[in-house]
Amino acid sequence: MRVVSSIEEMKGLSRGLRKEDKTIAFVPTMGYLHGGHTELIRRAKGLSDVVVVSIFVNPTQFGPKEDYRSYPRDMERDLKICREEGVDVVFTPEAEEMYPEGFSTYVTVEGLSERLCGVSRPGHFRGVTTVVAKLFNIVTPHIALFGLKDYQQQLIIKKMVRELNMDVKIVTVETVRDEDGLALSSRNRYLTDNERKVSRLIPEALKRAEECVKEGVSEASCIIEEMKKVIDRKPEIMVDYIKICHPETLEDVERVEGEVLVAIAAKVGRARLIDNLIIKK
Repeated sequence: MRVVSSIEEMKGLSRGLRKEDKTIAFVPTMGYLHGGHTELIRRAKGLSDVVVVSIFVNPTQFGPKEDYRSYPRDMERDLKICREEGVDVVFTPEAEEMYPEGFSTYVTVEGLSERLCGVSRPGHFRGVTTVVAKLFNIVTPHIALFGLKDYQQQLIIKKMVRELNMDVKIVTVETVRDEDGLALSSRNRYLTDNERKVSRLIPEALKRAEECVKEGVSEASCIIEEMKKVIDRKPEIMVDYIKICHPETLEDVERVEGEVLVAIAAKVGRARLIDNLIIKK
């Protein structure tokens, strides 16, 4: 496994692989890898000749009061996981090289970026799309893989790729969950044992929404009220939003007809957790 920190070295390596007609699959991460990341890596291995994983805690997607400084980091552990999973290249750029002094160029996907998490995290998705665009330019992958836990993120990235004519195929992978149903996330490590138990109500609320639709409930407001009853069992959960929306535009829907996205964001202790489910009627 090769570890590369220089942008120019990574670009040169990718150019060489492409000259050899090697297919490059790319898994961008912020590190502190978990089972969701390893699932992406395993899928990537089945789709390509070479798997590149980036580990970079991107400062531009954190707000001034968010957890950039305290975001979990363990490079030694992450490299060990990548090695065990058979990753070919790990790209670990420095923030100072990714964003040199005077950096002022950003990529913004308007509309989608202002919905759901974009309301309470203004500027977050601008940071995401900017860093992903930069990483695509550096790594030049044929394929890039993203998890559906971050549903809004992957939707925005797909739109960016399509509208900017980027030559990369986006592959999405289902959310990986722990045995208790909680979606895997690097921020789960913030949770105490009690907070972890409380957090289980988030997937339970999504399950309740699915049950409501199966029971014939179509009104989105009624389904959301049922979800709130689940969440309200524990006052430790501070809800940011519970939304039922169109899976492509993220606009709120009044009734469940066809496919809809049910999405939750909530804070438990120090951890801001997101989860979602596509429901069909």
